[in-house]
Amino acid sequence: MVKTAVLGYGTVGSGIVEVIKTNQEMVNKKAGVDIDVKYILDLRDFPGDPYENLVVHDVEAILNDEEVSIVCEAMGGIEPAYTFSKRALMAGKSVCTSNKELVAKHGPELIQIARENNCNYLFEASVGGGIPIIRPINSSLTPERIEAITGILNGTTNYILTKMEREGSDFSEVLKEAQEKGYAERNPEADVEGYDACRKIAILSSLVYGKTVNFEDIYTEGITKISTRDFAYMKQIDSTIKLLGMSRYVDGKYFAMVAPFVIGRDNALYSVNDVFNAILVKGNTLGETMYYGKGAGKLPTASAVVSDVIDCAKHVGKNIFCFWDPEKLQLAGIEDAKRRFFVRVEGSDKAKAEAAFGKVSFLDAGFSDETGFITEVMSEKEYKEKAEAAGNVISMIRVEE
Repeated sequence: MVKTAVLGYGTVGSGIVEVIKTNQEMVNKKAGVDIDVKYILDLRDFPGDPYENLVVHDVEAILNDEEVSIVCEAMGGIEPAYTFSKRALMAGKSVCTSNKELVAKHGPELIQIARENNCNYLFEASVGGGIPIIRPINSSLTPERIEAITGILNGTTNYILTKMEREGSDFSEVLKEAQEKGYAERNPEADVEGYDACRKIAILSSLVYGKTVNFEDIYTEGITKISTRDFAYMKQIDSTIKLLGMSRYVDGKYFAMVAPFVIGRDNALYSVNDVFNAILVKGNTLGETMYYGKGAGKLPTASAVVSDVIDCAKHVGKNIFCFWDPEKLQLAGIEDAKRRFFVRVEGSDKAKAEAAFGKVSFLDAGFSDETGFITEVMSEKEYKEKAEAAGNVISMIRVEE
């Protein structure tokens, strides 16, 4: 019998208990041992809840109980999740988490502590919710030199962009609807400004390249400046706009960024809509593989945490190697990255646009007060210089080839 404890009985925490109890027979069979939830830690009481008898308010009851060998951290945030996770690992208890904020900030340290204490720190649910991506990177894709990762990593922003495209609604209007439906938080900054996707691509990049990619070092843009006019232009070229988190290994340099991108119908991410997420991984010999599914939600996220619980139960007293060194990986500045750009400028003077940006492909979306076009390939630095010289740029969205 393997005893577990769940820290936090909110959306994800209650989902973890529900998945274990609902699929108890299957969970036990896959783990090769019976798994039981012994404690639920929360500051609140839950009268009437079927598991109210498991609720405790003091973490010491869990940390000092030698029967508990696996802890599920579903508290979110840095503290006290960091302190509780660290203490559990130091006591030889494996920790499974969905906490991307904690993993992005303290992942390599907690992995090292787990290694030193013959237990595990697993975080499949921290990226992509219920989408299996971290385990494939750590096992199935180990023979590959990963050259690129590109992902739609945030369901809230993907839902907003999908609705804007389909219904012609403004950003603020769709955001309000997303909040009403529970797809967006009351304070949506982490989602719409790209910070959530940034932490996720930092975690994936660290696992792929084996050294720590700090999320603070990743250039990040959100979707707040995307307009219905942008989508009107996209219809002319059979393309759409997605918020992408990406990292690349090119000519010995590592690049990472989060920003809106124009993608065409031939891109595998083109048809990923609503709250769904997808991640493309390109290996040097395998080529591209894609991982698709619901990137958030109570049960999909909880299911990913329980998959880690099963893995820990199968490896009690044994550390599962994780390719993530604390040494910092130096990212190249985005100014050297080369691509095409979708640009909108004030006025209808095409000659002026070509004088500023060189040869371009003009797009006609029926607007008389502005001109839209796609540039030739140039570096980010070159684009910035041309845009500043032009002085009449309304907006720019990068093009993903």
